[in-house]
Amino acid sequence: MDVLARIKGWIGSLTEIGLMLLALAIVAGLLVGGTLPFFGGVVNNIIGLVKDLGSNGLVGLIALGVILWLFSQRKVS
Repeated sequence: MDVLARIKGWIGSLTEIGLMLLALAIVAGLLVGGTLPFFGGVVNNIIGLVKDLGSNGLVGLIALGVILWLFSQRKVS
């Protein structure tokens, strides 16, 4: 069981790092504008995701609810 807890901790840490990098890419993209060499078009990708979810009506709303539920279940350690 200790191995599973350790793997779960690693995955949680990697997820947190990924979310921090995503936030950094969004802020940098909004400040600089355009596509950044390392981060690419993160802001354009997020805008595309929101457009796709919005154009799908109820299915998009349900998908957004599931995504928000998954992120709300995270425990910050």
